[in-house]
Amino acid sequence: MKLDDNYDYEFDYEEHTGRINMGVMVIVVSVFILAILVVVVLINQKPSGKKVPVSQTIEESETEEVDEFGYPATSQLIEENGLTPEDLDFWDMYPEEGESMEPDVPGEDEKKLKDAEKKKESEEEETETEDGKDPMDDGRHTLIEYRDGTREWVVISPYLSKNTYDFTKLVSSDNQMKYVEDGKSISFIGVDISRYQGEVDFYQLKDAGIDFVMLRVGARGYSSGEIMMDETFADNIQKASEAGLDIGVYFYSQAVTQEEAVEEANVVIQSLGEYKLQYPVAFDMEYVENDTARVEALSRVDKTNITKAFLDTIQAAGYRAMIYGDKEWLIKRIDLSKLNAYDIWLSQDAEIPDYPYKFAMWQYTTSAQVNGIDGYANLNICFIDYAAR
Repeated sequence: MKLDDNYDYEFDYEEHTGRINMGVMVIVVSVFILAILVVVVLINQKPSGKKVPVSQTIEESETEEVDEFGYPATSQLIEENGLTPEDLDFWDMYPEEGESMEPDVPGEDEKKLKDAEKKKESEEEETETEDGKDPMDDGRHTLIEYRDGTREWVVISPYLSKNTYDFTKLVSSDNQMKYVEDGKSISFIGVDISRYQGEVDFYQLKDAGIDFVMLRVGARGYSSGEIMMDETFADNIQKASEAGLDIGVYFYSQAVTQEEAVEEANVVIQSLGEYKLQYPVAFDMEYVENDTARVEALSRVDKTNITKAFLDTIQAAGYRAMIYGDKEWLIKRIDLSKLNAYDIWLSQDAEIPDYPYKFAMWQYTTSAQVNGIDGYANLNICFIDYAAR
């Protein structure tokens, strides 16, 4: 191409180039302004509820307010992340003293109840006082003597009613114990009878001052498990009734299930027939001397449930039910807190009983002599006038 010598090519190039540069600058400025607007919009936009990690916020926010250590100010973090003061209240995440961090699980309440039961039993079996006093003198313990001759001081349960008898009012004459107030006996004397007493003269018993008799209906074999009727029961209940004595009965149990206990109770009910009782029907479960009883393997809970099954059945039939046992049995072998609807017949061969809880009747000797019985007799004092009820 031929160039015109008179044309100023340098000026034209500069003017052309200047126009191009001006356009580029306008575009760049426009893009920069638009970018600023976009950033402003993004900054001011409300978060959708998703919180941005603090570390990410620090990395992405170069223009944020910072503290003296170079970290974003707390107020700015709260505002930019949509946080509220409640979101920062994390102290309730930690348990207070004594609380567990374990989550609640199904059956937890039931487990707590069982743990409370175990704690209660443990408290009842405690052998030392909190203040270090001798348990003999602290008034909070009672002594248990076991079959093997060992002894243990156990805590007197606060959950059971205590007996309120004043044993200075006990008067004994000719082996017969009376509870006297204002010069008058307010107790009743009785004897418990089974085939081991042989043939009994109930009229002589009556003349000897006996008020009531407790007759054995039968027993379950402690080895065989078979129910055996006391061969003297039918004759004894007839003669005692004719002699005008008040009558109660008992059954020697070796039941190892609640079903067997109900069976025993029904045997008693059927054996009574048309005879009326003035005194209770007693449940007598105990170990045997020099041998192993069926009930040896039962737990305390098992014995308690079996006892209750018998007593409930008797009570449902319209009779008054009672628990017989020695101090060890009543305190250590069954749970009386589950049986507090029933009266207690305490067996303790002693001048004064040291059983701390409420009881209605006390078998105080098994070696007495009384007219009408050849050999030894088991004598009882009753503090309740069952015949008047």
